[in-house]
Amino acid sequence: MFINDAFADTTAAAVETGGLSGTLIQLALILLIFYFFLIRPQQKKIREHAKMIDELKIGNKVLTGSGIYGKITKIKDTEIVLEVAPGVEITIDRMSVGGVVSEPSAAKTVSAPNAAKTKK
Repeated sequence: MFINDAFADTTAAAVETGGLSGTLIQLALILLIFYFFLIRPQQKKIREHAKMIDELKIGNKVLTGSGIYGKITKIKDTEIVLEVAPGVEITIDRMSVGGVVSEPSAAKTVSAPNAAKTKK
């Protein structure tokens, strides 16, 4: 009784299996999706970071990958010397620079509407 049921299940499974071409098409589609959504954007970020690292100059204010702000005082082959406070310099790897911080604009003053509200 159980043997007949087992044979019935295997014949039905053998009929339902697809061809190799269908599996290869699905695999190719998955690889294309991974390329366009994961690999390509990551490569673009790497190229932009390398360009930013190459354009560093003495006097730029930068933010390191560990969150330290500093001003570049010396640039060597693979190292950068940052001044993090007056008279305090640290040496970091060139690739650990996370970004160039924009130069601060003129000192911000309190706008007139805010000043009027506080003088009530």
